[in-house]
Amino acid sequence: MARNSLFRKNLNFSALDNDFYKMNMWQCFMHQYPYVEDVEYRFVVRGDTDLRPYRAEIQQELAKIEGLRFTSGQIQWLERIPWYTKDFIEWVRMWSYQNRFLHIGEEDGQLAISAKGPLMHVHNFEMPVLSTVAEVYNRHNYPNKSYEDVRQPLYEKIKWLQQQHKKHDLTGLQIAEFGTRRRFSYEAQFTVIDMLKKMLPDFFVGTSNMHLAKEFDILPIGTMAHEIFMLSQQIGVQLVHSQKHTLETWVKEFRGQLGYALTDTIGMDAFVRDFDLYFAKLFDGLRHDSGDPIEFGERAIEMYKNLNIDPTNKTIIFSDSLDFKTMVSLFLRFRGRIRTSFGIGTFLSNDVRGVTPLNIVMKLVRVNGKPVAKISDAPGKNLCDDPEFVSYLKKVFEVDWA
Repeated sequence: MARNSLFRKNLNFSALDNDFYKMNMWQCFMHQYPYVEDVEYRFVVRGDTDLRPYRAEIQQELAKIEGLRFTSGQIQWLERIPWYTKDFIEWVRMWSYQNRFLHIGEEDGQLAISAKGPLMHVHNFEMPVLSTVAEVYNRHNYPNKSYEDVRQPLYEKIKWLQQQHKKHDLTGLQIAEFGTRRRFSYEAQFTVIDMLKKMLPDFFVGTSNMHLAKEFDILPIGTMAHEIFMLSQQIGVQLVHSQKHTLETWVKEFRGQLGYALTDTIGMDAFVRDFDLYFAKLFDGLRHDSGDPIEFGERAIEMYKNLNIDPTNKTIIFSDSLDFKTMVSLFLRFRGRIRTSFGIGTFLSNDVRGVTPLNIVMKLVRVNGKPVAKISDAPGKNLCDDPEFVSYLKKVFEVDWA
């Protein structure tokens, strides 16, 4: 079928058009956090772009997900994933989006979007909200962008990477596409994955987007996100043990599968104190999502050595603001010292000629009516609406930076 426009006139949603880590956490929520009936996810614009002029159109598009459910073909695809249990698959089969949990308005001179309600129902709103806001904004501000504006920058990157391969022998380099949340449009992300699969077969290992993984018959990639660590901050577990609780429940749920731990919900220092020999042996590796990646890699190697674990048997997944040059430099620096893999988002799915990508997120902010927080290794990524809780969290975990 000919693909004529980077923008769909009307957004045709798929329940599978979501990131794989959301599905994995969803099952963990079902079994390990079964009675969380009051959570809030909030949309945040990192920057000064005023999105209020697009409110009506965003609301109109998001209204289309009401009642959206997984198709029988999508369920069959999910059933092939070995760690999904029968009861979870049956939940997924029955579930549908309910827009009574989604609220769109304006607050403090900006577009305001939140999802409030039971965890098992509102967890999945993040991706459709972010991708819809971005696509509506882009089709108004960049209406004349073409497929060539997507293909040419990527072609140049691929050509550069192929040259680096000849120069340095990059055998073993693994690249995954992680761009659903920040994509220019669905068609742009589709185009990028199509090119990566065809032109980088030795390096490209899959995508975080389940719908596109199914369409292209490639691996879905992803494990966990910050929200599961944040969730544990307000479910009755003593706060100082909340990270350990999350890691323990993950191991209990997946029994050695999906073994990559996210390190920066409360910062690497606090994580290392909690990530003892028990967890270091059970998890296959770590995911880096904020802070200096070289410092992180060196710290991870040091941590494993201090635990008398051979770092070459562990893996770091780098996923923070990567481009190909940074990726190659990290691959070369750590080659032979620790395994590496790379998840790249905006640089692939929203690197369009002449476009400045939106910087938007939708994060968990409250659980059971109480605040939760992320205070990562990059303060600009911090998120919490309660300064007192942030101060308390820093005190409990002995985190003293701003």
